Amino acid sequence: MPDLIKVNLRLVAFAGLLSLLSACALFRPPEPGIGKALSWNQVPGWALDQHHQAWPALLNSCKALQKDVTWDQLCAAAKQLGTPDQVQAQQFFESWFTPHKVHGARGRNQGLITGYYEPLLYGSFEPTERYRYPLYTRPDSLLIIDLGDRFPELRNQRLRGRLIGNKVIPYFSRAEIETDRELLQGNELVWLDNRDDVFFLHIQGSGRVQLPDGNVIGAGYSDQNGHPYKAIGKTLVERGELELEQVSLFTIKQWLREHPDQAEDLLNQNPSYIFFVLREDPGQGPIGSLNVPLTAERSIAIDPKLIQLGTPMWLSTHYPGSPDRPLKKLVFAQDTGGAIKGHLRADLYWGNDQDAERAAGTMKSPGSLIVMLPNAPAGHE
Repeated sequence: MPDLIKVNLRLVAFAGLLSLLSACALFRPPEPGIGKALSWNQVPGWALDQHHQAWPALLNSCKALQKDVTWDQLCAAAKQLGTPDQVQAQQFFESWFTPHKVHGARGRNQGLITGYYEPLLYGSFEPTERYRYPLYTRPDSLLIIDLGDRFPELRNQRLRGRLIGNKVIPYFSRAEIETDRELLQGNELVWLDNRDDVFFLHIQGSGRVQLPDGNVIGAGYSDQNGHPYKAIGKTLVERGELELEQVSLFTIKQWLREHPDQAEDLLNQNPSYIFFVLREDPGQGPIGSLNVPLTAERSIAIDPKLIQLGTPMWLSTHYPGSPDRPLKKLVFAQDTGGAIKGHLRADLYWGNDQDAERAAGTMKSPGSLIVMLPNAPAGHE
């Protein structure tokens, strides 16, 4: 082959390699996390939401964040605005926040959106033959080691355990607690009439309990035993009992009813265990991890290691069981959950009625998230 042709071929190959490398650099997926700022017309469906309906959720976030230098001025402006109409509310959010796309691993733009609700259960302050399944208050033997106190980079990282001699060991698992009721004897908060309802209350995190006299009390999250959450729906799929697309709150409950001899073993596959506290006003809604009441269809649970609690977000998904019915709305990151891990993972709080139960029990939808970060306050740019 003539030398000139060889040289030309090498040049063509080199140019092709440069082109390929440039293309790889051009299309390199964004890093997981909060991406670059967007314009408001890049937020899908933004103008179609009823932004004023999210105002109570904003004011709740302000209760927790108003002392933050990033939030103090905007919270003061929100309070001064009072009860805005739709136009005023939309303009407020557009003036005080900037939207940013949330990216997942390997450039993914969609993650999993699920739902939760506040169930109504039946219980008593005294154990009886009917009411024999306890909710426990936080035991004094539960130790919490806050790693952020010693290592700032581990903020929000906590270890839980119990003390044996001078050694801290893991706290009791669900199986240990359920097998030996003497372990937490004296910490009973209220007794319920259904074992499976107790288990699912641990997943929902809070609920209302109707007493024999008709009065209703609220039971809210207090603490957790430090063991990781494991979804028993996934266990049923792994065992070949359910197909993945079949898994929902209702199919799991049905399986438990139909397999009473295997139910306890299945429940104990989730070692996580929740402790509760009575809520003074069950009518105000459950209290989320931000320590403010949740707002139906406007509050979500997120991973607090990745998203700051209290932050407004734009949720784009679809209604449970209706892929052709878009669900796009302004929500607030006001809660957390053992199963809520990752940038593109959220749990939408639906409320406390039967419609909320149906929606939460069947919601398992792909969706995307946009986080709305507060603009730098005047004098702090």
